[in-house]
Amino acid sequence: MDARQAELLRSIDPATLGRRLRAARVAKGLTQTELAGRDVSVGYVSRIESGNRRPNGKVLAELASRLGTPVEQLLVGAAPRELDEIRLALDFAELSLESGQPIEAEVRSAEVLARVEAASLEDMVDRARLLHARALEALGRLDDSILELEALIGLTRSALVEVRAGVALSRCYRESGDLTRAIEAGERILGRLAGTPLERTDESVQLAVTVAAAYFERGDSGHAVRVCRAAMAKAEALESSTARASAYWNASMMEADRGAVGDAVALAERALALLAEGRDARNLARLRSQLGAMQLSLDPPEVTEAQRNLDRAAEDLAWSSASPVDVARNDLARARAFLISGDLAAAAELSQRVEAAMSDQAPLLRGEALSLNAQILMAQGDVTRAASCLRQAVLAMTGVGADRSAAQQWFELADLLDGVGLADASRDAYRNAAASAGVRARTGTLVDVRLNEPVRTS
Repeated sequence: MDARQAELLRSIDPATLGRRLRAARVAKGLTQTELAGRDVSVGYVSRIESGNRRPNGKVLAELASRLGTPVEQLLVGAAPRELDEIRLALDFAELSLESGQPIEAEVRSAEVLARVEAASLEDMVDRARLLHARALEALGRLDDSILELEALIGLTRSALVEVRAGVALSRCYRESGDLTRAIEAGERILGRLAGTPLERTDESVQLAVTVAAAYFERGDSGHAVRVCRAAMAKAEALESSTARASAYWNASMMEADRGAVGDAVALAERALALLAEGRDARNLARLRSQLGAMQLSLDPPEVTEAQRNLDRAAEDLAWSSASPVDVARNDLARARAFLISGDLAAAAELSQRVEAAMSDQAPLLRGEALSLNAQILMAQGDVTRAASCLRQAVLAMTGVGADRSAAQQWFELADLLDGVGLADASRDAYRNAAASAGVRARTGTLVDVRLNEPVRTS
């Protein structure tokens, strides 16, 4: 046994070595007695396999010789050539994901995950599981991705992998509409980072702003802004373009939702310039999409510039690890741009595509697409079909969780329903908007000023 192997033997987790020894013995078809031979007791072999003993170099070499397995393979989990093959397979799966081929990425990462788990290659298991979870997210399989990420966070011994998985988990919870879990998952990991070197890293900033976005969507705007500002200060201190871009981006979305669209556009443009320095295709495309949507909200709208950003985002999203939800949001923004510019046919094609794609994935986006379809039909003078679309939008929105996005969507839907003469449905939508925003009637006695009589509220 050379010096490198001796160091590996001193540092390896005995439980890991035991699992590999047992797997090699079973694969060879040997019993513990046969493996032990005359020089090692059966009980000692049993204790090694159970992780209760770390063998010395001589014993391990003897056991490896009987198994016909290189000592290196027991210590590392695979022969050097096999390790290179696994790393190449992981690189290929990651390249597939980043180049917009999530199906290929999911298949390949699942194959590698099974292979490295069988060999107890812990560091590669973490990478393969995180990659597989991201591929599932890109395919729109949010529940499966969440389960994979939760398992990874519970098993990994790497704090950095845990943070990266936490960012993805919080994001998946948010995209699935479970804002409370999005916040809890992120806050739990941020708490464990406090006082550690990882507290001042890009990943820590990204996790903080992901949590801030969930707070904001839930309606806790004040706390969200404070979290985001703290993250921006940390990002500036790090002098990291990735961390700064992430902080500026989330701050821009909050400013836009607060009505300060001009400030939001300025922050988004700073984030876009910083992201363009790196290689994060997915987030660069999502930011272009967000910037285009905000440009449409300016008074007057910057339609030409918005369309340029949205079209570029559509191209980049198609060749990145973007999820179907990312693509749908961008297509809806493109449809609005076409509607504003008067190209009703192009607007209808895109909004109908989103409505069909989101039928089983994102009811909020499906409702938004149906509302946009109704606006297009109203612009075409077809009020009857517009009213039908709005009724479908109401059905799609029913059961959507209560948060800021839902409140905004219900409010806009209420105005459209009123515009086609559906007064009762409009009032119901306004009530849903208030409920989603957390507004409730006070319990007690109110006075109707017209009648000067008490009115009971419940």
